[in-house]
Amino acid sequence: MASSFCSSFLVVLSIFLGLGTFVLGGNFYEDFDNLFGDIRVNIKDEGKSMTLTMDEYSGSGIVSKNEYLFGRFDMQIKLVAGNSAGTVTAFYLSSLGAHHDEIDIEFLGNLSGDPYLLSTNVYANGVGGREMQYYLWFDPTEDFHTYSIDWNPDRIIILVDNIPIRIMHNRQRIGVSFPTKQPMRLYTTLWNGDSWATRWGAVKLDLSYAPFVAGFKNFNANACIAKRGVSCKGFNAGKNKGLDKQNKQKMRKVHSKWVVYDYCRDLRRYAHGLPYECRKDNLLESQ
Repeated sequence: MASSFCSSFLVVLSIFLGLGTFVLGGNFYEDFDNLFGDIRVNIKDEGKSMTLTMDEYSGSGIVSKNEYLFGRFDMQIKLVAGNSAGTVTAFYLSSLGAHHDEIDIEFLGNLSGDPYLLSTNVYANGVGGREMQYYLWFDPTEDFHTYSIDWNPDRIIILVDNIPIRIMHNRQRIGVSFPTKQPMRLYTTLWNGDSWATRWGAVKLDLSYAPFVAGFKNFNANACIAKRGVSCKGFNAGKNKGLDKQNKQKMRKVHSKWVVYDYCRDLRRYAHGLPYECRKDNLLESQ
């Protein structure tokens, strides 16, 4: 019985290793490099938690050591409290170059007492412009909450505390670009975006409130590390191509109350016609 269990375990382990699977409760020391900000990146608790700081001189950020092609990425974040106008706290995947792919979760700071905007976007082959923005149903500065990117070849799901707020399906068959080929690194950053972040740049960063500090902990990834000789094609696929009935209902509830901006409804921006995937004949029923 014991030998049978060991054999089964080794088979599963070899499959994981063969696929380049990266399954862990992440460690900020082991899994990331300092991107910018020097000592403003403060990793603590033996790598289990971190703060990023922005002051009058610089923001700060980290980038994953590995590149990934598909997976689920979770991060618990506590956002900058008080007057955070002009700040951008970001948790995102991105490749490099003019034709890069990118999956964004960005938190756009605001004046004290006004809510944050959670902004999501997707770039494929260098083309973005697919923003959806939300208010949150809690104060994200009071405690940590879990924000997730779940990405496979068929769809991308953005989640808050395991509640789906957005799903983007692969619509390549109708000519809509989707990130399927470019490995991406994971970034976590805090920086000055006051040229656009708060009321489209009308409200600037007030350095009298500096330093601005955001907290991060319990990073987790179940992802395929992209490297020579490893195929990530089927990773994270099949078991959840979309949303089940219960999660569709949760997402509809979020959309009915908390969506602030949806590019598919922006008739001013697209006065000459909505993007192809937003047009009535091409919309997916119930996502």
